[in-house]
Amino acid sequence: MPKRIFIIAGEASGDLHGSNLVKSIKELAKEVEFTGIGGERMKQAGVRLIAHCSDMAVVGFTEVLKKAAYIIKIRAKVKDIFEKQTPDLLILIDYPEFNLHIAKYAKNIGIPVMYYISPQVWAWRTGRVKKIKKRVDKMVVILPFEEKFYKKWDIDAVYVGHPIMDEIPKHIDIDKAKRKLKLESAFPIITLLPGSRMHEITNTLPVMVKAAYMLKNEFKGIRANLVLANSIDKKEIEKYIQHFDFIKIFPNRNIYECLAISDLAFVTSGTATLETAIIGTPMIVVYKGSMLSFWIAKALVNVKYVSLVNLIAEEKVVPEILQEELTPQNLTKEALKILNLEELRLKMKQKLYLVKEKLGKEGASKRAAEVALKMIGE
Repeated sequence: MPKRIFIIAGEASGDLHGSNLVKSIKELAKEVEFTGIGGERMKQAGVRLIAHCSDMAVVGFTEVLKKAAYIIKIRAKVKDIFEKQTPDLLILIDYPEFNLHIAKYAKNIGIPVMYYISPQVWAWRTGRVKKIKKRVDKMVVILPFEEKFYKKWDIDAVYVGHPIMDEIPKHIDIDKAKRKLKLESAFPIITLLPGSRMHEITNTLPVMVKAAYMLKNEFKGIRANLVLANSIDKKEIEKYIQHFDFIKIFPNRNIYECLAISDLAFVTSGTATLETAIIGTPMIVVYKGSMLSFWIAKALVNVKYVSLVNLIAEEKVVPEILQEELTPQNLTKEALKILNLEELRLKMKQKLYLVKEKLGKEGASKRAAEVALKMIGE
């Protein structure tokens, strides 16, 4: 009988990493069947989906209430599958509220649990570490400081490097990319990365667009590339830029070319900040959520920075503009500093390179796959 793995990724970035993990496992062991929750990438990699991650993704305390009934329904469906066709391994990818609940149930009925891509317990709600210790057999972590954090709690953890290193090309011909995207004579070029969830885009994209328009008063040759996440319908975005002909929408497959040719990026906090750092593009990190979610989080969070770039660097490498501070005026002001001061841009690029070095080498997905197969005796 083939081994069965159940895998859960509740968000777009998890879908990406989950698909790469599934592919790596299949390369090492052909006879493994996958069922789970994820997105189109995981489906294409061979996972039989019982729910789509685009229907599961939420951020913040108030936002989760809107999808509570649906999430409870999917929890019950997962448990029913575990009872009828018990998997040999459960792999969880981030998405802690849902995943830790499922981990408890799996552990109680004897399913080994591997957690790939840790929840940010080092930043807030550290009490969840106790749940992880009880419910998870192996933490497979992707940030350099996480292994030490978990070992301090006497939790079995292994650092495999960041899987995003496998996604980003080692070299991009900038002149060729500019010709391809028809941006040879533009300056500055700004990439807009407003997020992969509609509520993030609603909160950040109008500010990004207005700031870009304000920059046009200073730079007549400015061009902006708005990169669309795979989870977002282009029709939902077009209304934000319909009066701004210097802004062009690109699909997610062009993200690395857009970043490589850009002088600056406006990036909503999340995995995209790491992609931008690895490419080496100067950036301003933004975020805005509901006020209630923000103030609850502010009371609980115990880290100095929001962006992963600054957290990994352990210093403020890139500006962060959050919540009520996120206005077109403030974003424009920070952008002008970076665009007008070459020395500042070069210094930021140097520090972004050091962040890239900390993220490790390629092959994280394969190393994580090896851990998974060891856990099922393959």
